[in-house]
Amino acid sequence: MDTIEIVIENTHERRNVRQGISLAELADEYYTELGRMPLENPILGAFVNNEVEHMQYRIYNPKTIFFFDIHHSNGWRMYQSSLTFMLYKAVRDTYPQARLEVRHSMRGGFYCTIDNVEEDRFVVANTVRDRMIELQRQDLPFQHHNMLLTDAIEKIKDNGIPKTVELLQSLPFLYVTMHELDGTMHKLTSKLVPSTGCLKQWDFHVYADEGYLLQMPDRHHLDRPPLLPDTPKLFNIFKLHHLWVDRLQVSTITDLNRIIRDKGANQLIHISEALHEKVYSEIANQIYRRSGQVRLVLVAGPSSSGKTTSCRRLSVQLTVMGYDVQQLSLDDYFMNRERTPKLPNGDYDFESIDALDIPLLNDHLQRMFRGERVEIPTFDFVKGEPYYDGKSIQMGPNSVLVVEGIHALNPKLTAQIPDELKFKVYVSTLTQIAIDDLNTIRSSENRMLRRIVRDNNFRGWDAYNTLHRWNEVRQGEEKYIFPYQEQADVMFNSALLYELGVLKLYAAPQLRRVPQNCPEYAEARRLLTFIEVLEPIEPTYIPPTSIMREFLGGSSFNY
Repeated sequence: MDTIEIVIENTHERRNVRQGISLAELADEYYTELGRMPLENPILGAFVNNEVEHMQYRIYNPKTIFFFDIHHSNGWRMYQSSLTFMLYKAVRDTYPQARLEVRHSMRGGFYCTIDNVEEDRFVVANTVRDRMIELQRQDLPFQHHNMLLTDAIEKIKDNGIPKTVELLQSLPFLYVTMHELDGTMHKLTSKLVPSTGCLKQWDFHVYADEGYLLQMPDRHHLDRPPLLPDTPKLFNIFKLHHLWVDRLQVSTITDLNRIIRDKGANQLIHISEALHEKVYSEIANQIYRRSGQVRLVLVAGPSSSGKTTSCRRLSVQLTVMGYDVQQLSLDDYFMNRERTPKLPNGDYDFESIDALDIPLLNDHLQRMFRGERVEIPTFDFVKGEPYYDGKSIQMGPNSVLVVEGIHALNPKLTAQIPDELKFKVYVSTLTQIAIDDLNTIRSSENRMLRRIVRDNNFRGWDAYNTLHRWNEVRQGEEKYIFPYQEQADVMFNSALLYELGVLKLYAAPQLRRVPQNCPEYAEARRLLTFIEVLEPIEPTYIPPTSIMREFLGGSSFNY
């Protein structure tokens, strides 16, 4: 029997194995060795030459292999996709005429709707949940099939998933990978876990006025019940924008592609920008209604959400209303590099709120509100220290100070300033467009694409460096930003209906250059799989005040 050499990176061992062995067989064969590694739960998938593969994958040539479980970001993504597929299967089994649509992701799971069902929503939720429990207990395998595109379309065209059928019909491929669970087929954007038995923690129940929530587990504490989201303000923003995408008939990538092919991109740009301007005006009106009280407008949000442009455009609206607007960036209040906190691995923790000189900031704010002229620092990121170049702020009776930074909503930041003086704005990129009926585009993916483009345009970083730092950025957001988002007086969705088509032009070449010999290659390939099906949009008609200009260049604002 022919053998091949593989490298199991979990144990740093070289092995000779039989040609054609599957990843599942390999994991079983060497489970004792792998069990000494930090794989506390069932193995869900593996990196094979830095590409994500399912456990059915067979090895015919020398490979490097790294197994992962739910704690790895790719294992977590496989778990989510597999659970979503199990939900689809349960709906098909219990209500064959129903149409399931996964609308968007939430911190605790996915918000869904089920149409064409006459029964009470609570009855539907219980019926579907019972079927999901049965599927999980049967430990049914998830199958991956590589088949002719025409055959795939034929197999699913009567399954009540028209957006998926339309997407497949637009693909320029001869073959496509489809997924199957106990005779039910769909197309998922992620590889899937070995079987339904791996999906041990979840829940499904009625949520909000019209829909349902597919609850995900806390992947860091799998012994605890699934997370229940407590983000009503964020959910309402999603709901509002879904009304707009439904009204404009651009809820999926296939809808967006159709508009672009029909020469409607320019009109979509104008509408999207007008919607943004309308919201900035409404926020300014809310602040104006608290005239004489609000002195401090705090603008926060995660990386690449468009905070800086939002500050500029909101400041313009406030100026029109007669305010003397002053602006301040929290980036200028970083500690000297030697005083910056560090991560366990010894790297500087620039995402921590303790990386900011909070006492200095509060001293400056208090003096400004007393009417004193205050000299403001400028932080030199190369030298890692602040300097003073004569920049100052003095506030009068009609002044309002707009402060921008990722920690702006954290109460610790402005603890010495009375709450009645503050107006809090949370900016995020809540992507409204989905891939199809079952596959969403997560907001973090939209922001990652923005950051890849911006880092390359303005920081000289390639996509590898951006992807390499992204997990650290996301951990900082989970710890320091998201817990405070519901404290905002108003939330602003900075996503633009057309932007993915524009970002494709800039991000795709960068992602293709990520080398295969690094772990970031897998993430680059994953992002490419969905942006490559997008029709591109040229940035010609994007106005210079657009949030997109913060990432593309060509803005009329100074950053």
